[in-house]
Amino acid sequence: MQGRRKAREVALQVLYSLNFVSLDVEKAQELFWGNFVAPKSAKEFAATLISGAWHHREELDEMIGGCSDNWSLGRMSKVDISILRMAVYEFLYCDDIPAKVSINEAVDLGKMFGSENSGSFINGILDALNLKINKKNAAKPDHSSPRPAKA
Repeated sequence: MQGRRKAREVALQVLYSLNFVSLDVEKAQELFWGNFVAPKSAKEFAATLISGAWHHREELDEMIGGCSDNWSLGRMSKVDISILRMAVYEFLYCDDIPAKVSINEAVDLGKMFGSENSGSFINGILDALNLKINKKNAAKPDHSSPRPAKA
């Protein structure tokens, strides 16, 4: 969906800028939308990604750090961190988006906005994190099915 692609690009730009300015999330979005135009659906999805990724960044950073062997968040580029936060936010909080879609979109953003190695770097971390999340979810008991009757 082209609208969501545009929303992710916008979200990346706002999240990236929040690393360098002392603005609250809403003000940063207002400033961005004061200079750019996008369809309403893209604005809404971008706002969800921006607010969610920014407000949950400590949780997201911990998860990213747990899957980035030999790379502390301090060594990562701000573009890559912003893309990773957004994708991990989608993993955890956007049930309507398959993990593969989030990964592919994040890799594409890394290739467009990051360094020449960003795409593969982002792909490696997100694949590892997705695997970890899937293993964790598989280990959880399924409470949706009824328990067998006692004999």
